[in-house]
This record gives sequence, C-alpha cells and structure tokens, in this order.
Amino acid sequence: MALVTFPDGTRVRASQISERQTDDSERAFGLYLDQQWDPTWEACVIDWPDFGLPEDPEAAAGDIAAAFDRARSGELVEVGCLGGRGRTGTALACMAVLAGVPGEEAVAWIRQAYRPEAVETPQQEEWVQWFAGWASSRAAG
Repeated sequence: MALVTFPDGTRVRASQISERQTDDSERAFGLYLDQQWDPTWEACVIDWPDFGLPEDPEAAAGDIAAAFDRARSGELVEVGCLGGRGRTGTALACMAVLAGVPGEEAVAWIRQAYRPEAVETPQQEEWVQWFAGWASSRAAG
C-alpha cells in the first residue's frame, strides 16, 4: 500500500489486491478497477479490463471524480486493481488532473509520486488526456 498526496493536499491510498483487507477501519471508501476485489465495504467497482480501458468511459470518469471528491473532503479512499500499476496508476493520474496537475503532465507526475511503472499502456496514457478534457468540460459547465 502507498499513500499518494496530490498537489492540492488530497490523499488517497493505492493498493494491489494482494494487500486486500476486509477489516480496515481507516478506509472510508474503495474505488476498485477489478471485479476480483469483491468489496464487502462501501466501494465502487469499475468494469475495466487489465491493460485496457474502462468499458464505460463516462461512468468511470464520474466514479473517479466522485471518489476524489470523497478524498478531498478528508475520507480515506483506497484505489486498487490487481497489481496496483496500470489501472490504479491511470485512475491516480486522473485524480492528479482533478488536483490541478495539467493533463499532459499527469502521467509523469504519478510515475514520480507513486510508481515509475504506473500507467502501463499508451492507450491508458491517452485515456488520461481524454479524462483531462472531460474534467475541463465538467468544470466549465
């Protein structure tokens, strides 16, 4: 597990499934990017294939933003996939955008702040850019 602190001070915990804890009293909410997490606590599970992109990009973007809003309000939000790299890194890069990191810098930022291997595919990198546009249009209107 790793605690990621974004430039705006918001913090989230990144995890891989091998670190799954059912009785974590600190965690307020989970955002999981793989069905295998099977949370029994308050959580959102996004349908997102390994090495791929979310099946429903708009819904996934909304879920990521809602989870970040919870973290921003002080709740401990846990973000995880299987290995904690590709999908987790992609969601964290999206959260970095919400914290004020420019979209074109978000992948590099999360690789430095979290793990060098975060965001595993070019398609995931492109999706972070798509998310930045989505977030910008959401903020504007």
